[in-house]
This record gives sequence, structure tokens and C-alpha cells, in this order.
Amino acid sequence: MSLRFQRLIIILLTLVMLGMALLLIMFNTKQNIVFFYTPSELLENNIALDKKVRIGGYVKKSSFIEKSLNNYEFRITDNTNDLVIFYKGMLPDLFREEQGIVIEGFMDKNNNIVASKVYAKHDENYMPASIKKELEKNNQWKKDYK
Repeated sequence: MSLRFQRLIIILLTLVMLGMALLLIMFNTKQNIVFFYTPSELLENNIALDKKVRIGGYVKKSSFIEKSLNNYEFRITDNTNDLVIFYKGMLPDLFREEQGIVIEGFMDKNNNIVASKVYAKHDENYMPASIKKELEKNNQWKKDYK
């Protein structure tokens, strides 16, 4: 084999392995990418009951019920449709009515969501109390950040 032919084979093998790596990355990304549905999108799409879903929206005002210790029921809305959420566990500190949240869980046969995780969202003005205390201690805290 000539040196030129060996280089050609090395280049072709490198391109094949690079293509396989790219296909593997694309395949895994497609399966692992996670979006969240709004309640309206979730009700429009026929989602399988055993499929884990994420739903984003706002906690509907006056819908929060604490059934027992760490056992909650509330409604999540996108101002078009509502979904009833059942959650057992500790809620995040930022959780409150009319607050944006993302729920991760499974849909039951009655179109209710049995949540396994609740993520509370915050706006751009949120600052954790510990950081605020540090800024105040160092005289760097300004009350009206814009």
C-alpha cells in the first residue's frame, strides 16, 4: 500500500467515526431533551399515562389545599385551561399562589397530574436572602436595582 492510500483510509475512517459520534449525540439529545407543556398543550396532545411530563403554568388563586402534612392539591393554569395537581412532599420556598411553577410527574386517567417534583420559578428581581445579607453587610446593597 502506498503512503497516499494509507492517508486516504485514515481520513475515511476518521470521517466515519466522527459521523457515528455525531449521530449518537443527536439521538441521545433527542431523547433526553426536556420541554414543558402548558395545561392547554397537554390536554390537546394525547400523552400516554405512563410517560413522564413537565407542565408549566401559574398556581391558580384560591386553589391551594393542604390535605395533610406534606400532602397538597392545587390547580395549575395557563389562563385557558386548568389541571389539578396532587403532590406529596416538601414544596419549594418560592411556591405560592399566582406564582410560575413547573411540575414534573405523570398524568392519571382523570387528566389530573400526580407530581413527583415541583419547581418554583422566580422573576429577574429575585435575590436569595443570604446574598442580600452579604451585600448589606458590605454596604453594596442598592434597594432599587434596574
